[in-house]
Amino acid sequence: MGLLSNRIARESLKPGDHVYSWRAAYVYAHHGIYVGNDKVIHFTRGRGQEVGTGTVLDILLVSSVPKRSETPCPTCNTQISESHGVISSCLDCFLAGGSLYRFEYAVTPALFIAKARGGTCTLATSDPAEVVVHRANHLLSNGFRCYNLFKSNCEDFAIYCKTGLLVAEQGVVGQSGQAISIIGGPIAAVLSTPFRLITTNVYGMAVTAVGVYCASRYIADIGNRRDIVRVEVEDLTAGLATGMVHVVEGGSSQVALAASS
Repeated sequence: MGLLSNRIARESLKPGDHVYSWRAAYVYAHHGIYVGNDKVIHFTRGRGQEVGTGTVLDILLVSSVPKRSETPCPTCNTQISESHGVISSCLDCFLAGGSLYRFEYAVTPALFIAKARGGTCTLATSDPAEVVVHRANHLLSNGFRCYNLFKSNCEDFAIYCKTGLLVAEQGVVGQSGQAISIIGGPIAAVLSTPFRLITTNVYGMAVTAVGVYCASRYIADIGNRRDIVRVEVEDLTAGLATGMVHVVEGGSSQVALAASS
């Protein structure tokens, strides 16, 4: 673990770890929770569950799914081609031939900004390992919404398992570090454009764009947001089952979610 890479050896894995593996030449990463005994619980999209955007992002969506196989894995008996939602698989199936990385929690602001690539760390603090594993197992049995790149993806799932926190806005949960990075680049370019009135130096413009991008990532991180809620996993799945999840109290990040009758 360090500034340049979060890559780890399998021997250092512990139950409750948030792990990920890069897909499609480091364009996108797939995230999950290691629960011990060589098992990872993760949130994925099955065949026909893709969220079409009509853009190049559709390619990224496909790349986030573990490598498909037409036969069940002999180790974990998982048939990836038919799997969707929250699933459990062996570590090899989760990695799909990629390397193993561990997501970092409670990083300092300086380290967070230094790691310019989103989806590798957060300012938020992780809950105890036993709580993390409990959430992952509960969601394995009860589900975690429909997959959506920007609102409810594999990283959102893993971060929720680790922290119990969700972004809540008009019943919507989501926005992971990876999604913010995808959105943040174009936003940085647009917002930095007015600075042409101050300087036409290409280096100055580049520094400004990077600064805007880093600031947007920092502000949007789940450990630094104000529009987040903390919710027990049992309450979350009960609310999702009704299709009506809403905030029942205003205020801080300790607000709860509940099902609407």
